[in-house]
Amino acid sequence: MVLADTYRIGRFELTSRLFVGTGKYADYGTMKAALDASDCEVVTVAVRRDVLTSDGAKRPESILDHLDLHRYTILPNTAGCFTAQDAVRSAKLSRELLDALGNAGAKWVKIEVLADKKTLLPDPVGTLEATRQLVDAGFEVLAYSNDDPILAKKLKDAGAASVMPLGSPIGSGQGILNPANISLCLEYLKEDDADYPVIVDAGVGTASDVTIAMELGADGVLLNTGIAGAKDPVNMARAMSHAVRAGRLAFRAGRIPKKKYATASSPLEGTVATSCKPG
Repeated sequence: MVLADTYRIGRFELTSRLFVGTGKYADYGTMKAALDASDCEVVTVAVRRDVLTSDGAKRPESILDHLDLHRYTILPNTAGCFTAQDAVRSAKLSRELLDALGNAGAKWVKIEVLADKKTLLPDPVGTLEATRQLVDAGFEVLAYSNDDPILAKKLKDAGAASVMPLGSPIGSGQGILNPANISLCLEYLKEDDADYPVIVDAGVGTASDVTIAMELGADGVLLNTGIAGAKDPVNMARAMSHAVRAGRLAFRAGRIPKKKYATASSPLEGTVATSCKPG
């Protein structure tokens, strides 16, 4: 029997440790089937890009029209923002919209402030500035960050409800490029609060990448392209769901230490040799 393994991000108590994005799917039907197969509770949406027009009005048809807002909690993100000011504005627009729709996602935001269009890496200065402003404005902020333990600690100290270090650049499919840095981020963020939630975000290409992140001790994984860009998104979503559970279970079980030399599974001394003979 597996005991319930819930965790908290701000006011949200969650069971699923897989956060799934909504971009890049071939059609809304595939998106809905993949979300269902993933067993996720939280779906992330670039509200301004996917829902609102440039002047802040709701699109005649938007991605929210194809999501079950009673089943999923929307995590709005500020994807595509390259300044703290732009990210803060995007977050406030998303809060107004989701509050009007009655979705709990109005209470939080995944903050992204990107440095440039080539790498899509986070701008650390802009991310920290936007986090401070949005915390002051009453948001529960999940801060997308470089895998830098010093920046991660600064974001936590600024009031971020969760820090989300990247596995590798957005959409690259390279997996967890620097597990040592992810481990350091986890150490710095959890040293005075073991329950502080850390979500690995970006770069996941396949199920084994998710398992690695969870085995390192991450509380969850957020991904989009790894599912949406797969040849079979629905089955990949199902694989990601199994991977996050397997990685979490392995982390809780505790892996054996790595050793330089072999260790026999059975003692080499003090045993009686036996043989099997036919007949």
